[in-house]
Amino acid sequence: MIKVKKHSNGTYHFRVSLGFDPVTGKRIQKRMSGFKTKAEAENAYAKLILDHSEGAYNPNSSMTFEKFTKEFFVPWYKNQVKESTFENRQHTINKHFAYFYNVSLSDITPLLLQRWQLNATEKYSSQYVRGIQGLLSLAFDRAIVLGLMKENPSKIIGNVKKIKAEIDFWTKEEFEAVISKIYLGDYFQHFQFIIIWLLFMTGMRIGEATALQWDDVDFEEGTLKISKTLYYKNASNYRFTEPKTKASIRVIALDTDTLRLLRNWKELQQKQCKTNFILSYNGIPTQKYTVSHSIKRFAKAANIHRIKIHGLRHSHASLLISMGENPLVIKDRLGHEDIQTTLGTYGHLYPNSNFQVADRLSNFIQLKTSEDTQIEHYSSNQFMQTKFQSVPQLCHKE
Repeated sequence: MIKVKKHSNGTYHFRVSLGFDPVTGKRIQKRMSGFKTKAEAENAYAKLILDHSEGAYNPNSSMTFEKFTKEFFVPWYKNQVKESTFENRQHTINKHFAYFYNVSLSDITPLLLQRWQLNATEKYSSQYVRGIQGLLSLAFDRAIVLGLMKENPSKIIGNVKKIKAEIDFWTKEEFEAVISKIYLGDYFQHFQFIIIWLLFMTGMRIGEATALQWDDVDFEEGTLKISKTLYYKNASNYRFTEPKTKASIRVIALDTDTLRLLRNWKELQQKQCKTNFILSYNGIPTQKYTVSHSIKRFAKAANIHRIKIHGLRHSHASLLISMGENPLVIKDRLGHEDIQTTLGTYGHLYPNSNFQVADRLSNFIQLKTSEDTQIEHYSSNQFMQTKFQSVPQLCHKE
């Protein structure tokens, strides 16, 4: 990894090796300092490496994929995405990039990547493998930019076939069975109930839900404002971040049951702890594990199949579809950027109304035709007659 160090005065510095002098054989090193943040120092490091790269493939390069990943790709990638995104993908990088760690960049061939791909598809879903290979492809592209690889083997062999995963959700009846097992007389169970209820009834993403403040609820208008997400690392390290997309910033109209339950929860919560976080029982915003544990606990009690946290978002969409709601309304409530995302994800849940349309069309048109011809005779057509006395023979007989 990049060895960025911090001065006693609060600034950051680093020392970087730029290879060896072709004449003297001595190592070329450069030291830079005076950076206000660690991120600035890491960016300068990556730029320095790029500027000193010839940008041409070196077939004799012996740099291993491990060295490239840890010293060049990871620090660069970390500054390209959100911190939460990087942390979510860091585990994937550490686990699956290791397959190539002992191989030099120049020896990572399409054949080697094909072998990895086949092994991976035997263990993991196609969607997961596609995600891993996408990261590998990004790393290979970066190596090409730095003159360490000639071509991207991922683009040569292509990614695995995309298979649309079936979405998992609770039906209305399953949801009712789950919440019937929650005892609101217990403070923590009441908290767990609010989590499950709110996610099911609004379709929010978990990051949007954990970021909710009481100021975001307008009890008079009956609305919930979503304008941020929560980055949660631990109980002492969390902060608000921008939502996933611009369309994620939205206002959700709440039903009367949800408004009533939120009022009751706020009154109960504030007696225990003063906090502006809606989904909190101790003043600290809740974490994904707590939500996942709550789903698992009460699904088991109700003998209902367990779903993932995101399954509650799917459940809300499914509920609205079963109620016959317009896809555009569902799009707005979920915060999708376009209707294609909504229909692409949930379109198969809509009932096949083809026969229903046919039923509605039956006897809908008044079927009445003329008892006599209403058009003039056209001499150019030998079969058009002012008044048919007999049906002409149109078909040729053998």
